[in-house]
Amino acid sequence: MSNRPALEIRQGQHLALTPQLQQSIRLLQLSSVELEMEISQALIENPLLERDDDPAPAAEAADPEREDSMEQADSLSELHTEEMPGAGGVYPDDDLPQAACADTRREHLLGQLALTRAQARDLALVRVLIDELDDNGYLGSPLDEILTWLPAELEVDADEMRAALALLQSFDPPGIGARDMADCLRLQLRNPDVSRLPEAADSRVLACARQICAQHLPLLAAGNPARLREALQCDADILRSAYALIVRLDPRPGRAWTVPAADYAVPDVLVRKTRQGWQAVLNSAVLPRLHVNGVYAQLLGNRREGGHAALQAQLQQARWMIRNVEQRFDTILRVSQAIVAHQSDFLTHGAAAMRPLILKDIASELGLHESTISRATTQKYMLTPFGTMELKRFFGTGVATDTGDAASATAVQEHIRKMVAEENRSKPLSDNQIMQCLSERGIVIARRTVAKYREALRIAPAAVRKAQAQVLR
Repeated sequence: MSNRPALEIRQGQHLALTPQLQQSIRLLQLSSVELEMEISQALIENPLLERDDDPAPAAEAADPEREDSMEQADSLSELHTEEMPGAGGVYPDDDLPQAACADTRREHLLGQLALTRAQARDLALVRVLIDELDDNGYLGSPLDEILTWLPAELEVDADEMRAALALLQSFDPPGIGARDMADCLRLQLRNPDVSRLPEAADSRVLACARQICAQHLPLLAAGNPARLREALQCDADILRSAYALIVRLDPRPGRAWTVPAADYAVPDVLVRKTRQGWQAVLNSAVLPRLHVNGVYAQLLGNRREGGHAALQAQLQQARWMIRNVEQRFDTILRVSQAIVAHQSDFLTHGAAAMRPLILKDIASELGLHESTISRATTQKYMLTPFGTMELKRFFGTGVATDTGDAASATAVQEHIRKMVAEENRSKPLSDNQIMQCLSERGIVIARRTVAKYREALRIAPAAVRKAQAQVLR
């Protein structure tokens, strides 16, 4: 039996990812900041693509619907200027949160390092440690592990690394460069600022707080004040003051430079209340006004010979860019309008009214693929009456209610948060009691689900909350 080569013809279908389609997909998944960078690069590389920076082009002003949308966006911006200071993007640059304009943590630490009189070798080692800090300001790797990364020919020893770490730990903010939380709190209590930490003025309270941070943090977290007093051999007043001192400390000194994106993100979509209900409009501040250079386009259109192929290609690329940018914003607006229609109760009443919603719901409604909805909601933000929110936050699974309807996980978590905030501190609600309270409100979930949501909210168990209340008495 011989295996001779043969030709075979088969009929089939497949999707070809053309350059235009690839660009459309890429632009949709970009954030507004990344899109701005992409457009800036295209403007540099393509002389046929131009941008109109005039705030009110004549062509748009002549369009009544477009003009109405812009007026809606402007009125919403003015409406929220005082109510929502944290929703940047629709306000002047001077009104943006300071966190967005401040220097980075690395620059902050390097600035202090430059003021020291350390030798060049020590300066280099401290820079290595600064680059190893995580978002909380802790040292991300052990010193002995960092040592193994350094070139052997430098002959850096453990004592040098410890000296470099000690120098870093002397910098502001207190606690920076710690190995763990206990080390972080201990560093902050080394030379406390009495004006900020008045309890530290009492040497007995300071000594007690240092001992707790060094040896008894697990016992403090367990919430057993009697055992803690026995281990520390101190009276209740000293322990209460020491606890008050510890809770004033910052367990994550690096988080001041880790600002959530939505605190200063530019909203792509604005929401306003009209007589017809809630409506979504595009934010005019992020809409790029692109067009093709008319002179070049006319010259190329009048030439019948096949020359200037490079310019013809750039003309086509410019048109693709304009069309794909318009399609990107059209898709974001369509998805946002669908989200607003589903989550109108949230826009009126807040997080407790959030409805269950999944990507598949919006995809089916708009006739789009789920991956398209995912791209259109990632790093895209909406300015709502409750702040600037990423579109992703409007999606979540649901839990059953006794009415046969469903409540979103976000709404259930909001109910739990409010219950704990309003509870009697001396008799905090257990997970089982929270489950029963939710059941009375028509939300039927298991106790383990309550525990999962409580942990997601970073709320301690009832026993720990009760012990903390006893310590503060």
